[in-house]
Amino acid sequence: MKKIVLFFYIKIAILIYALIGSLLFIFQDRLLFHPEAINQDSSYQFNQPYQESVIPLDATTKFHVVHFTVPDSIRKGVVLYFHGNRKNIGHYAQFAKNFTRNNYEVWMIDYPGFGKSIGALTEENLYEGALQLYMLAKLRFKPSQIIIYGKSIGTGVATQLASVRDCKQLILETPYYSMESLLSRYLFMYPLNKLMHFKFPSNEYIQKVTAPVTIFHGTNDGVIAYSNAQRFNAHLKKGDEFITIPEGTHTNLNSFPAMQDKLNSMLR
Repeated sequence: MKKIVLFFYIKIAILIYALIGSLLFIFQDRLLFHPEAINQDSSYQFNQPYQESVIPLDATTKFHVVHFTVPDSIRKGVVLYFHGNRKNIGHYAQFAKNFTRNNYEVWMIDYPGFGKSIGALTEENLYEGALQLYMLAKLRFKPSQIIIYGKSIGTGVATQLASVRDCKQLILETPYYSMESLLSRYLFMYPLNKLMHFKFPSNEYIQKVTAPVTIFHGTNDGVIAYSNAQRFNAHLKKGDEFITIPEGTHTNLNSFPAMQDKLNSMLR
């Protein structure tokens, strides 16, 4: 009787394990990304000069880009900005001033399904869209004038781009070592490498980045653990920096003078 009961509970445990794994596989994109689409004909109302453009990747995938501009006479370069997993450019436009006040243009790109961008949201498409944005920037700027910036989930896209193209600087705000390392903290019992649609192995890409790297991370980050980001220290080369923001969370690093002062000094 005891063996029968034990077998029953093992069977239930296996079914629960399989069910959770199946749900993770099916709904992971919804858990990872929280886009907010807007009408293609709508207009943003930013309180700073900007232009809009579209990067067509294929017949069904188009990336929408907002260019926050500065006068030609004082422009130092451009920041290619890859934002987080929520909403759209309208949510992140406030951070463009970190760079435009230092006379850098900011080109923000929306991922498919975000804002006015459409098409398939895949890791490969994100990398290709980032590459096309870089190629557009290179028509007007030298690599020594191009800064690649990633925030949260965008750090994976930014790091991959910097690993295959030259730039002045790679800046990462609240990065993750890899998507697998981030999720394995909670889902260690699953073969995540096979289940995940988005892997973003930044730990591998960062080792191929020749440009200077600066990382900002807060000790109280409840989304991407500080300890996870600290693992990058093993791969940083001479001149790279890992800047700790004491008591910083996942969303408020820009409110700390330590981050603002560092950005200003790098952009002078």
